[in-house]
Amino acid sequence: MSEDAGYFKFGDKILFGRHSDEESPESPSPDLSSADHLAHLPFDADEVVDNLRLERYVNSAEQRRLADSFVGRAYYFVRPLLPVKVRRHLQKARLSSWRELKFPQWPVDRTVDHSMNDLLILSGLAHGVDKVPFIWFWPEGATGAAIVTHDVETDVGRDACSRMMDIDDSFGIKGSFQVVPEKRYEVKQSYIDSIWKRGFEVAVHDLNHDGHLFRDRDTFYKRAAKINSYGKLFKSEGFRAAVLYRNLDWYEALDFSYDTSVPNVAHLDPQRGGCCTIMPYFVGNLVELPVTTIQDYSLFHILNDYSIDIWKRQIELICESHGLINVIIHPDYSTTHRERAVYEQFLAHLAQLRDERGIWTALPKDVARWWRQRSKMTLVEDQAGLRIEGEGKERARIAYASQKDGQFAVELCKADQPCQVKN
Repeated sequence: MSEDAGYFKFGDKILFGRHSDEESPESPSPDLSSADHLAHLPFDADEVVDNLRLERYVNSAEQRRLADSFVGRAYYFVRPLLPVKVRRHLQKARLSSWRELKFPQWPVDRTVDHSMNDLLILSGLAHGVDKVPFIWFWPEGATGAAIVTHDVETDVGRDACSRMMDIDDSFGIKGSFQVVPEKRYEVKQSYIDSIWKRGFEVAVHDLNHDGHLFRDRDTFYKRAAKINSYGKLFKSEGFRAAVLYRNLDWYEALDFSYDTSVPNVAHLDPQRGGCCTIMPYFVGNLVELPVTTIQDYSLFHILNDYSIDIWKRQIELICESHGLINVIIHPDYSTTHRERAVYEQFLAHLAQLRDERGIWTALPKDVARWWRQRSKMTLVEDQAGLRIEGEGKERARIAYASQKDGQFAVELCKADQPCQVKN
């Protein structure tokens, strides 16, 4: 293996890591051997996938440098007082070059998911296996999953939560509200209870939303202890960092079931990067639910787009791979009739996908619980065929992965029919 990690191509995909192919370092190719039934890879698949999902291909410390600079500290000090119009101009100036970024791929990056598909095809070819059984991604055979999350940043957003819940309920979709515990606005227990009582979810949103949670390890660990205590007070299972700042190597200090701070593609976020997957994944003991669509703030105030066209493009790409749709809608910014109308169009589209294409619309905590259950289930073979064992098995379905004309394909078994092993 090379000592230094770098970008290279695996088929038509760009990966990042170390590899051993000296003849073609920019495009190493695997070697299939029928003698030992192995696919010999010129790179470590685990390492390469982790490099993407944990964003080790970017220098996160460098990305956060602006927040810790004098200019950054001054900006976050006055940010609550700045009108949206002023903030919009400052952010547009900083993000002006986002269209020039080639990696991750906008508007949705599926590098991790497609690379895993290719690796499974290679393994099947090496072993002479036509189909590989697996536990389907979502419960009851849902074709995909969708969660709606609401970051509450100011007292204006806090006071608009009831109206936001009314809108969500009108489409039969429950969402989560990410609440800032300290300094931004008063958080009464009655406010927290009002969200839970209506069947919605409360998650902890940073500590005080000052942009400095990840300034250094000591600061993070001290704040994480307080964040964890607020999690217990709010009965929250989930966490999201302010501004989607993140350092996944420090997440061991968080005592939550899941996190949802990592964008799939972060071209329009202050901290660039992205996890390059549309599926949940584990960061230590945390289930990461990646943000897979553009935020409402970026859509309205950075791109000046008041349609759902980008959301629909992203959702279609996610649905092609049976992934997770995760959108952030701020009660603070969806305040005008024009913004609310766009959000209602989005919810109508999501409800249509649920009713016509079998998308599972759920609370984030339920998606995280399912992904945790699914990771512990096992496939057992007997004379009758295959069955699933483990907690939650009654909701699980068996599927097959295969290669069709060189392309990865999946086939879901019907719930009332046993799946037979076919090689």
